[in-house]
Amino acid sequence: MNWTTNRRRFLATAGAGLAALAANPRFAWAADGDTLRIRMDSDFQVLDPWGIIGGLDEVIPRCTQVSLVRMGDMREGNNWELYAAEKLEWTSDTSLAFTLREGLTWTGDYGPVTAADVKFSYERIAGSDSAWAYQFEKLKEVEVIDDRSGVIHLTEAFAPFIVVAMPYYGGHIVCKAAVEAAGGQYTTEIPAQCGPYLLGAWEQQQKVTLNANPAWAGEKPAFSTVEIYIVGDDQAAQLAYEADAFDYTRVTPGAVAKLKEAMPAGATLIEAESTRYVWLTINQNAEPLKDLRVRQAIQYAYDSDAVLQGAYDGLVARSAGVVQPGTAFAREKNIIATRDVEKAKALLAEAGAEGLTLNLVALTDSTSQTIAQIIQASLGEAGITVEIQPTEDAAYWALGDKTAGDDYLSLELVLQSFAGGVDPTENLVWFRPDQIGVYNWTFFDSAEYEDLYQKSLVERDTDKRRAMFNRMEDLMEESGDFVFICFEPLTALHDSDLKPVILADGHPDPVRFTKI
Repeated sequence: MNWTTNRRRFLATAGAGLAALAANPRFAWAADGDTLRIRMDSDFQVLDPWGIIGGLDEVIPRCTQVSLVRMGDMREGNNWELYAAEKLEWTSDTSLAFTLREGLTWTGDYGPVTAADVKFSYERIAGSDSAWAYQFEKLKEVEVIDDRSGVIHLTEAFAPFIVVAMPYYGGHIVCKAAVEAAGGQYTTEIPAQCGPYLLGAWEQQQKVTLNANPAWAGEKPAFSTVEIYIVGDDQAAQLAYEADAFDYTRVTPGAVAKLKEAMPAGATLIEAESTRYVWLTINQNAEPLKDLRVRQAIQYAYDSDAVLQGAYDGLVARSAGVVQPGTAFAREKNIIATRDVEKAKALLAEAGAEGLTLNLVALTDSTSQTIAQIIQASLGEAGITVEIQPTEDAAYWALGDKTAGDDYLSLELVLQSFAGGVDPTENLVWFRPDQIGVYNWTFFDSAEYEDLYQKSLVERDTDKRRAMFNRMEDLMEESGDFVFICFEPLTALHDSDLKPVILADGHPDPVRFTKI
C-alpha cells in the first residue's frame, strides 16, 4: 500500500477542532508537566460496565472507576496486580477472599467503596443480558463479610477468573446506591466515580477531558489532566501527531517502514504483538451464503499474502484462529491454508452460484478499507463481485445487534476485529450460540463448540485445554463462516520522554503513563 497524506487531506479528515489545534504549536506537557494528550479512534458510547462496548468506553472507566485487580503492560507479559483490593487470596478452589484498600471514596457524597458495591457490580452482570456476563459465568455469589471485605464464591473451580472477570469491562466496580438511584444502569453520565481521574468536559466526536480526582487516596497520577482526542483515521492521526497535536497515538502498520526511514523529532515508535484479532465474517444465514460450498469458495479465494503485505506491510503472519499465535494454546495452521482460485470456482459452479454478488461491510479507517479492497480483488478472481460498504463506528456496531432491527439476519460479509483477552476463553466466547445477534454475526451454531467451551473453563491441564481450543477453531473454519486474517500488530508513536502503559486490548491506560 502506498502511504501518502498531506495537510489538506488531514484537515478534511480530522475535523475543524483538531485541525485548528494541529495548526498551532503545542504547549507541550514537558513545559508545564501537567497535561497528557492521547488519541483514540472513536468516541465513547456507554460508560456503565454493564454495557461497555470497547475502545474509549473501556479506557475512561480505567481512569474514573476501580477494579479489584488491574492488568499490566502487554509488552511485559500481561501480569495482574492488586488495585482496589489490598488483599486477594484463594481460600479454596471456588472461594476467593478480598479486602478493599482504605480511603476509596465515591463522588457525590456516596461515601466509601464497600464490599456491597463489589457484590452489586458483579451480581448485576452475572446471568444478565450484558455482553460481559460471560466474565461471571462461574460466579455463584459475593458474600459480604463487612464494609471492606468479602468472599467471591464460584460454582466450579475456574483459576483464570482473576484475569477474565476482575480487571476490566464488567469488573469495574460501580456504586450500588448511585446506580440504583439512576435506575439500575447508565450510559454517558457516571452517577458516582472513584478513580485517579474524574470525567470532565466532553466535546462529542472531538475530545474528552479527564481531571485529577482531589479525593483520590491512591498513588497520584503523573498528570493532572488527560485530554483524549477522537481521530478515526490512523493516517490523519499520524499527521496530527507530527503537527504536535498530542503525545501518543496508534499509527497504521503500513506507515512503519517510512517512519523508520524518517522518525519525527523526539518520537519513539512502538512495535508489539497484540491480542487484537481480525477475521472475515461470512454469515451463513444470508440467502446467498446458506450453501456451505459458497462459503468455502470464499475461504479458498481469499488471498492472505496480499492482505498481510498490503494492509500490514508484512509485519505479521496469518492467524490460524482467534487464539493468539505463539502462545501455548494456538492452533498450528488453517485447514484451508493455501489459496486455490480454481477450487473456489469449482465450488461455486457445484452450488449454482456463479456470478454471485456480495456486500462487504467494513469500518472506514484506512487499514480496514485496504483489507476490504484486497478481499474484493481476490474474490473477484474467483468470479464473486464484492461491493464494499464503508460504515462509521456507531452504525457498524448496530448492524449485528438483534435489538436494533433485522439487519443482522441478512448481513453477508463483514470485516471484524476484537480486542482479545489474556485467557483464550475470552476470545472464543463471542462465537457461542447465545451470541447470535449480539457479537456472533455469522450464525455459527455448534453444540460441540459450546460443550468444549464449558469444559475448557474448568479444565486445568494445559494440553487438554489446547486440544479443546484447537478443535473449537476447527469447527469455526469447517462451518465456512470464518476467514482468519491475523492478530494486528500494535504500532504507535509517543513522545520519547513519555512512558506509556498499554493493556492487552491494545488500548492505553492513561492512569499509568509517566514522564521519563
